[in-house]
Amino acid sequence: MKYMLLIHQGTTPLPGSDAWDELSQAEQGAVYAAYQAVNETPGFTPGVRMHPPELATTVRVQDGAALTTDGPFAELKEAIGGYCFLEADDLDAAIALAAKIPAASMGGAVEVRPIIES
Repeated sequence: MKYMLLIHQGTTPLPGSDAWDELSQAEQGAVYAAYQAVNETPGFTPGVRMHPPELATTVRVQDGAALTTDGPFAELKEAIGGYCFLEADDLDAAIALAAKIPAASMGGAVEVRPIIES
């Protein structure tokens, strides 16, 4: 079964931020190593990291006109920072991999969602 893993950054320190700089070299190295291990998992397809939610534009259509709002509709703590895909035997395997993504243990979360295949 195929799954999309949506990475909610939450308060996860990101490279280039003050919070990231506060991590020790060993902690930073552990984060990079964890992502490398996840990327090397069979059936895993990396997605892309996104710019922060503050740079998003939300689009809604009302009465046939496109209306835009700066930023996300969701609270920032719920905003998605990236995504990836996994082909796994079952949900338990997808959850096990999601738990290895550093964001899941550093202030964020990983949403595991099955993909409908036609």
